[in-house]
Amino acid sequence: MLLLLLLLLPLAPLFLRPPGAGGAQTPNATSEGCQIIHPPWEGGIRYRGLTRDQVKAINFLPVDYEIEYVCRGEREVVGPKVRKCLANGSWTDMDTPSRCVRICSKSYLTLENGKVFLTGGDLPALDGARVDFRCDSDFHLVGSSRSICSQGQWSTPKPHCQVNRTPHSERRAVYIGALFPMSGGWPGGQACQPAVEMALEDVNSRRDILPDYELKLIHHDSKCDPGQATKYLYELLYNDPIKIILMPGCSSVSTLVAEAARMWNLIVLSYGSSSPALSNRQRFPTFFRTHPSATLHNPTRVKLFEKWGWKKIATIQQTTEVFTSTLDDLEERVKEAGIEITFRQSFFSDPAVPVKNLKRQDARIIVGLFYETEARKVFCEVYKERLFGKKYVWFLIGWYADNWFKIYDPSINCTVDEMTEAVEGHITTEIVMLNPANTRSISNMTSQEFVEKLTKRLKRHPEETGGFQEAPLAYDAIWALALALNKTSGGGGRSGVRLEDFNYNNQTITDQIYRAMNSSSFEGVSGHVVFDASGSRMAWTLIEQLQGGSYKKIGYYDSTKDDLSWSKTDKWIGGSPPADQTLVIKTFRFLSQKLFISVSVLSSLGIVLAVVCLSFNIYNSHVRYIQNSQPNLNNLTAVGCSLALAAVFPLGLDGYHIGRSQFPFVCQARLWLLGLGFSLGYGSMFTKIWWVHTVFTKKEEKKEWRKTLEPWKLYATVGLLVGMDVLTLAIWQIVDPLHRTIETFAKEEPKEDIDVSILPQLEHCSSKKMNTWLGIFYGYKGLLLLLGIFLAYETKSVSTEKINDHRAVGMAIYNVAVLCLITAPVTMILSSQQDAAFAFASLAIVFSSYITLVVLFVPKPPSAKR
Repeated sequence: MLLLLLLLLPLAPLFLRPPGAGGAQTPNATSEGCQIIHPPWEGGIRYRGLTRDQVKAINFLPVDYEIEYVCRGEREVVGPKVRKCLANGSWTDMDTPSRCVRICSKSYLTLENGKVFLTGGDLPALDGARVDFRCDSDFHLVGSSRSICSQGQWSTPKPHCQVNRTPHSERRAVYIGALFPMSGGWPGGQACQPAVEMALEDVNSRRDILPDYELKLIHHDSKCDPGQATKYLYELLYNDPIKIILMPGCSSVSTLVAEAARMWNLIVLSYGSSSPALSNRQRFPTFFRTHPSATLHNPTRVKLFEKWGWKKIATIQQTTEVFTSTLDDLEERVKEAGIEITFRQSFFSDPAVPVKNLKRQDARIIVGLFYETEARKVFCEVYKERLFGKKYVWFLIGWYADNWFKIYDPSINCTVDEMTEAVEGHITTEIVMLNPANTRSISNMTSQEFVEKLTKRLKRHPEETGGFQEAPLAYDAIWALALALNKTSGGGGRSGVRLEDFNYNNQTITDQIYRAMNSSSFEGVSGHVVFDASGSRMAWTLIEQLQGGSYKKIGYYDSTKDDLSWSKTDKWIGGSPPADQTLVIKTFRFLSQKLFISVSVLSSLGIVLAVVCLSFNIYNSHVRYIQNSQPNLNNLTAVGCSLALAAVFPLGLDGYHIGRSQFPFVCQARLWLLGLGFSLGYGSMFTKIWWVHTVFTKKEEKKEWRKTLEPWKLYATVGLLVGMDVLTLAIWQIVDPLHRTIETFAKEEPKEDIDVSILPQLEHCSSKKMNTWLGIFYGYKGLLLLLGIFLAYETKSVSTEKINDHRAVGMAIYNVAVLCLITAPVTMILSSQQDAAFAFASLAIVFSSYITLVVLFVPKPPSAKR
């Protein structure tokens, strides 16, 4: 029991708190101040200078302390917003409660062309408030005249005031001449014509827009063909009634119409033209378009190239003005971004050869600019050339039908499955043609309501209907025209011109329509409609990717703000974006380490053998037999063999063992060790055989020389040979020193299935005039070798005690000469095969050195004992 009391003791203040504490609505007056009160529902109380924890820890607030009521969300405080603690322990105005109530939309408190009367409440409109709507004269109210605010919502939709229109039968007709491409390269009229008709119905039903006029449409099928369009343009201009504006679709047709329109004082408004050439105000002074210029795609493309780190791209285009000018603009933009267009291909009707060229040039990131019908031809060839998959990315125009690659086309011989495989993963950039925000437009329709309404009017499924994506642009084009004409005519009854007075010679009305069009700014189903100085529409760009046979949105780009909104839903066949070119990995071909170690061991043993022979010769230099063999020359031969054998080590060193900066020293070491080794080793033997031939092959005139063969002459001959080598090598090193060069071989494909190529490289020691120096060196040494063979043959039968080992010297010369004469040209031929070249050169050095040491020195120990 005692333990229980101890546990409950800390909770005693909570139970002992006076009644009403903790936020009672009606506080008790005490000398301590005012008791804390509860906040209203859906609201709170701001305690100035106190933290939340401090508020929880206290029950009373001091005299003169003020609290402030706040509400959450779209609610307002009804009643006192601030209360103050009085000296008697009560809060001010406690007889009036403070509540948080919802407010209704303030947009109902204003009415265009009318007045609003608020009763039963105050601004802002609170629960129970009532508004009554009244329109100005010449206008009538469309919708309910009264609405009541209840729980934050008005009871009825907001009405609007419409101008009192002339009866339908008395309204004057204003004619629009339109050219809709129902077939051809872009059959956009299939959906755009119903959209225009729907817009005309909506505009003509409005009493506040062109109340005295009715817009009517006269149209023809241009087939997206300038020749066909010329015929119908002639009919539109020369046949009554007069058309106040022309509306072409395709860029090629718009170019024709816009150039002719200036001569007829006609405004041209296009809903589907994207050619950058149409932005030329000098050439097309009266041209407007609700379809943005195709160059609006290019900033998006460049942004994506930069995002994925691509520096090289290729292009293929259909030979038309719209695509040529678009590509010219892209070329300028990528150049500014440090990106290179490596290959630019074009075609008129058959894309087979350009696609093959892209394949041959190893193009990876490819921008394709062509109409939908040509797109099917291109990708049929793409499938045949296998120019798709994880190594390739295609950038296409986004205004094709969603199933464009599945539509039957007798001009291609690819199946639907083959086409589907070829187009998988490509990227499209498309102007945002449908407002992504589902807000109401000037026609009081949301973008989704427009799509639903248009779909009901179409004869085919939207995916199979050309121009379905551009339909919002065609719809908004009619609204842009209607608003401009409404502004020109004065909105019905007020100051303005009479549209029925327009004719092809009336420049005044054309100028007024132009100014009205130029100042257009309204919310359409395609988004905010506004024209730039060249008459082109400004808009966002939608980025989509074909994933699993259907297009998926992966981002938006606003070029005016350089703002890329990325959804991170892009998918790649290889798991990541491919490289813009085949990644070339440079790999050096190094000498086989097993071969190098094996030959190095043989060379080391040879050096040991040379040292043993040299030591033996020096130790027994007092022995007569050794003295008669010219031991000093034999010593030089042993030293020369050691240097030649030592040359094997730098001969086998490459980038596997040494750095780039050390390579020149290794090259010089190879040259000097081998050169001096040959001069000392072979030069000493050549000197012996030379003097044997000179002195002992003459029968009479050289008898006195035989008795007194002075050693200094032998040493001088060796010195002369060595000196010539030293001089030649020194000049070579000073004038044209050896340095590291790289030999590059043909690219090789890796064994793994990866997008790389192996570029084998081999290091060499070389100089600028390498062939010249080798010619001098090999020519000089070759003559010595051949002369040595000749002298050895001539002295094979000579017998003399002055040089008692000259026959052994001759045998050694034979072997050295044969090995050198064979190895030198073979190693030059095999220079690109590092293992074979090293094996031939090093083994020739080893064998010639071993043979020389064995032939010269091995017979001497038995003979020296006798």
